[in-house]
Amino acid sequence: MATNAAVEIVEVGPRDGLQGIGPFVPTAAKVDMVERLHAAGLKRIEIGSFVSASALPQMRDTPELLRHCGDALPGLVPQVLVPSRRRASDALAAGARCLAWVISVSEPHNRSNVRRSPDESAAEYEALAAELPPGTFMRLNLATAFDCPFAGRVDEAAVLAMLDRLVPALPDAEVCLCDTTGRADPAHVASLFRRAVARLPGTAFAFHAHDTYGLGTANVHAAYEAGVRVMDASVAGLGGCPFAPGATGNVATEDLAWMFARRGVATGIDMDRLVAVARDAAALPGATAGGRVRAALAAADRLCGTAPTV
Repeated sequence: MATNAAVEIVEVGPRDGLQGIGPFVPTAAKVDMVERLHAAGLKRIEIGSFVSASALPQMRDTPELLRHCGDALPGLVPQVLVPSRRRASDALAAGARCLAWVISVSEPHNRSNVRRSPDESAAEYEALAAELPPGTFMRLNLATAFDCPFAGRVDEAAVLAMLDRLVPALPDAEVCLCDTTGRADPAHVASLFRRAVARLPGTAFAFHAHDTYGLGTANVHAAYEAGVRVMDASVAGLGGCPFAPGATGNVATEDLAWMFARRGVATGIDMDRLVAVARDAAALPGATAGGRVRAALAAADRLCGTAPTV
């Protein structure tokens, strides 16, 4: 396997980054964010989710965003999160063709998140897989693949057992293992992905990292070394973890773009444009921002502007 093979960064800020913000972010501001992220080189962007508007009011304009992406942003793949067969049907009816299904490996987390057992969610996924219209891209998100906020570290065997059940239902689906709490470490990430890749050769794997304890980029690098070539990230590290109040959320898109660029791995991202979006995103009212590169580059700009030339 090529050691510097290109990586695809999937931008999840408009969904995972914004969903927990209390003040409603105007639809026009979300449209502007998506347009600028696309202009910075992000080709797949998770623009929102089809969920109950009462449960997540921030996501109530996802259908409108989806229509805009289809009309005005050629080349963009707008991805939407769906937690149930009913919500998947709503998304498909609204024109979505890239779905991200979420199911937790952990029983208590799945019940807390979608009000059903993992087995019930798995059965719904299998039913949906059998009826997907042609041309639909499916991503399977396995939440709590490493750690559960209620039950602690998740046994790798439980993750592999769920993969054994769900991957055959839709072999072409992309499978994303998610560090929901941000408590994974590089050794754990590498171990689980190596076992999963060996067990299910030919499956397209992705990784969704959180940066709760500052290990987001290290964990992404471990996943890359294990052969994963699709990584989720959120501009400005937007998100926050509901189980770790005050903690930052997803690993920052600009941090991953910087890390991979320094390693010589292509991402197709324009760093200057991305950082400009990140600075504005971090300033959104109610936002919990994270990441390091944005602040480091700003400090470097100030230094270069005041230092004497030689």
